[in-house]
Amino acid sequence: MSGRLPDPARVDPIEAHVAELAAVLRGADRAKSRMLAELREGLLDAATELAPGRGPDGAAREAVRLFGSVAELAPGFQRELTIVQARHTSRRILLLAPLLLPCWYVLAGAGAGSTAHRLPYAAQVLLAHLGGTAAATALVAAAFLAATGPLARRLATPDRLPTVVAWTGTTAAVALALSAFTLTIASLLTASWPLCALAGAVAIVFHARIAASARACRECARLPATA
Repeated sequence: MSGRLPDPARVDPIEAHVAELAAVLRGADRAKSRMLAELREGLLDAATELAPGRGPDGAAREAVRLFGSVAELAPGFQRELTIVQARHTSRRILLLAPLLLPCWYVLAGAGAGSTAHRLPYAAQVLLAHLGGTAAATALVAAAFLAATGPLARRLATPDRLPTVVAWTGTTAAVALALSAFTLTIASLLTASWPLCALAGAVAIVFHARIAASARACRECARLPATA
C-alpha cells in the first residue's frame, strides 16, 4: 500500500455530492439510505444524458449543479426524514404505551379480598394517573399517524408537529419510568411482588425503546426543515 491520498481531481463528483449530503442528514438509517440511493440514481441518469460532448467527469459535475447544492437539497430531505422518524416514534408509542394499562388495572385489583396482596393506595392512584397519561400520548400518536398518512395528500404537515410527537414520546417514556419505579417500590410492600416486579421490568423495557425513538425524533426536529 502506497499510503498516498487519492487525487482530488479523480474523485467522483456524484459520490462526493451524495456523501456530503449524507453527512448533514439525520434520521432513520433505512429511510436515509433509500433517499440517497434515489438521488444517486437520478444523478447518474442525468450524467448519462449529459455525457455526449462533455465527457463523464464534466457530465457528472453538470448533473450535480442541475440537481442543486447540498445547502439547497438538505432541508427538503431532512424534512422527509424528520416525518419518517416522527411516524416511527408515533407507532412505537401507540404500540407500547397502552400495553401496560391492562397490567396496571390487574395489579391494582390483585388480591381484592386480601389487604396483604393489594398494592398500596398511593401506588394505585399514581398508576391510574400514569395510565391516563399513557392513553393520552397514544391518542396524540394516533392523530399524528393519521395526519401524515393519506390525509397528508390534502393537508400539509405543520412544521412543529414532529416536535410535538418527540415531546409526546418523552412524556410517555417518563410515565413508563415512573411506573417502573412505583411498581418496584410496591413490590416490597405487597405479597403480589412477583406481578409487580414483572410489570416493572416490562415498563423499563418499554421506557427504553420509546425514549430512544423520542430522542432521535427531537434531534431530527431541531435541524432546519426549510431552505
